Amino acid sequence: MELKVTTLDGKSAGSVTLPDAIFGLEPRPDILQRCVTWQLAKRRAGTHAVKNRADINRTGKKLHAQKGTGGARHGSQRANLFRGGGRSFGPTPRSHAIGLPKKVRALALRHALSAKAKDGGIVVIDTASVADAKTKTLSERFGKLEIVNALIIDGAEVDANFRLAARNIPGIDVLPIQGINVYDILRRTKLVLTKAALDALEARFK
Repeated sequence: MELKVTTLDGKSAGSVTLPDAIFGLEPRPDILQRCVTWQLAKRRAGTHAVKNRADINRTGKKLHAQKGTGGARHGSQRANLFRGGGRSFGPTPRSHAIGLPKKVRALALRHALSAKAKDGGIVVIDTASVADAKTKTLSERFGKLEIVNALIIDGAEVDANFRLAARNIPGIDVLPIQGINVYDILRRTKLVLTKAALDALEARFK
């Protein structure tokens, strides 16, 4: 697949050929779903917790005699039946992470890239760098390129001015090539790749 390369000013900067081994696969929703589930589960903190009976600071004395009072057969006031008592079967701190083989994760990334290429949602730019960290100026350039909702992937390091200028633009995410992931690719309408990012992807899947 051949795509035109543009600059941030909208000028032509040649063309590139996307390798079919990375961008030419037939997307499989099941693999993409597995990877997205793995990502979202992995980032959960798992710090949820409640107080059970053992954590409640109330007396454990029996409320009243077992027989003769006409009351129910209650024991400790820390029981979950009472207001202020412990909670039954509440969440406890745990890890939500699930396993996913590294080869499946790599395959899911290629399928996500292929899905974007199939939908025509890939834009290739020459470089992602600006002289001044001005959000308004960069937003106007994105408007000319029709980039409204996009994930921008640069090389090993993102230009500092570009990152600062882009961070306040709604719907725009900027990541280095090390941070490329399936979830962020699928949640944005367009995927913007620099030539450095393309070279890094080809080297990664070689």
